[in-house]
Amino acid sequence: MAALFLWLSWLVLSLLSVYLLDLLAQSRRRLPPGPHPLPLIGSLHLLGDQPHRSLAGLAKTYGPLMSLRLGAVTTVVVSSPDVAREFLQKHDAVFATGPNSVALLPNTPRWRELRKIMATELFSTSRLDALHELRQEKVVELVDHVARLAREGAAVDVGRVAFTTSLNLLSHTIFSRDLTSLDDHGASKEFQQVVTDIMGAAGSPNLSDFFPALAAADLQGWRRRLAGLFERLHRVFDAEIEHRRRVAGKEHGKVKDDFLRVLLRLAARDDDTAGLDDDTLRSVFTVRICSL
Repeated sequence: MAALFLWLSWLVLSLLSVYLLDLLAQSRRRLPPGPHPLPLIGSLHLLGDQPHRSLAGLAKTYGPLMSLRLGAVTTVVVSSPDVAREFLQKHDAVFATGPNSVALLPNTPRWRELRKIMATELFSTSRLDALHELRQEKVVELVDHVARLAREGAAVDVGRVAFTTSLNLLSHTIFSRDLTSLDDHGASKEFQQVVTDIMGAAGSPNLSDFFPALAAADLQGWRRRLAGLFERLHRVFDAEIEHRRRVAGKEHGKVKDDFLRVLLRLAARDDDTAGLDDDTLRSVFTVRICSL
């Protein structure tokens, strides 16, 4: 019993020491204001079951730029348009250190080339204006679908049909065809379900996000589940890329450029500084499709 008491005392003192040292380190890092974290869990207890509402409430106390320690991870939360603009427009290069998306690649020649391609070929004013008819077409399809269900006296799943329309608009922009269907059947249903499952899994609380030391253990199995979902999604992209390469010569001059055709043409250049290999194409398409 004495040994157990000594062990527990040592554990409590160790945790308290780590907690106090962490508070000292936080104070020296000149972080934005925020709630004082608890040992181990930080401020996770403040998020509740509706984190977006909880963060909005905390922002009223600590301001539009605040810091939270979520488990072992210190997070800076931005909750106003002006501060977000400061981050994304003036200091984006400072925060562009993540490994998995165009917006988060390190500031390298490849990053700058990809950002340039995205800005000029997908988000430019001329490109968005050229998609005006496509947006109208998708809205008409949505209205016709809802009208048909109304005539049949069937219920309308507003969330699903709105998501499907957005997904088809994006996939048509990239691949010049719909990858899902408002009628919710067959292979198209499978694709939409994969995207939905990825978004659900990515948005679910994951211990590995809050305690990176536990990431390798994948205690909740989210890493394995996401790996399987991304593999299924990438098979769809690979099929589109392979089909486009097979018919490239036959359709030359007969169709308008979509995003995939532009990327494949740029990838074929001798000076392909963006490194547009198949892995990069999959990553770009995944970010665009899953950011709805």
